[in-house]
Amino acid sequence: MILIISQNNEITTTEVIKQLIAMDKKFIRVHEDEVFEIKTLNKRIVLESGRNRFFLDEIKSVWYRRGGLVFKRLKYANRSIHLNMNETQHWLEDYVRKTLESKKHINRESNSDVNKLIVLDKAKEIGLDVPEYYLAENTRDTKIGNTIIKTITGNAMLDEIRKNSGGFMYTSVVEEHEDGDFFITFFQEKIEKDFEIRTFYLNGKCWSMAIFSQNDEQTKVDFRKYNAVKPNRNIPYNLPTPVEEKVHQLMKSLDLNSGSIDFIKKGDQHYFLEINPIGQFTGMSNTCNYSLEQKIADYL
Repeated sequence: MILIISQNNEITTTEVIKQLIAMDKKFIRVHEDEVFEIKTLNKRIVLESGRNRFFLDEIKSVWYRRGGLVFKRLKYANRSIHLNMNETQHWLEDYVRKTLESKKHINRESNSDVNKLIVLDKAKEIGLDVPEYYLAENTRDTKIGNTIIKTITGNAMLDEIRKNSGGFMYTSVVEEHEDGDFFITFFQEKIEKDFEIRTFYLNGKCWSMAIFSQNDEQTKVDFRKYNAVKPNRNIPYNLPTPVEEKVHQLMKSLDLNSGSIDFIKKGDQHYFLEINPIGQFTGMSNTCNYSLEQKIADYL
């Protein structure tokens, strides 16, 4: 049995499930609004929600896509008993999560978010080319027009504004000096690229796509500012073998076996930008005919 942990309307999950159905593989899809109770039956642990019920030991592989397992906690009137039982329930939940993460898997909930600063430091240590970056509280020493700013964290979630929605914090060029200080911000050297590269990594193998975003002012700095009227040209691309080997070293050092990785190419150099362990790949899969959904289903 395959356990898929995802969100209610996550399209990539649905596409992989179509492949699993075609291959006649049994699976359970857990949504982020499910709440599970941990029970036992015949000395076996059972997880039960309003829509799913399964034994912990029948799960053979796990794909963590988004969301996470949520458990119901019992409450007790006596404060001392409540504190003791709350700790007991925590360790029981911890056992369930770690048991699932010890199985054959693609991604884990526990490391689905990575620290961008640590990733960049490790990438440099391994020998990947990385645009120069630094943290600062002002723009006094910033090279105007030659420096970009990015978030230190991931993209903002906008659940309180619109249910099941997210938002983008786009990369921007520093066009002028700001007065005064502000919260610590991530600054990075702006590379005048030939094109961008999106790479999908799965268990030691890379599939890449070149994105010709630099010819469109709307997508020049950040290709995610999609131009629906005149989309960027995208084609299959092969990273040089030494770069792929370093990507593999980086992913192993971060204990990741899957993710979407961004590069930019200038001349003979491939500049590493970032990793998103739960990145999107269906667009690249369709454009380049990589059938990544099937490869995920095959592995599971």
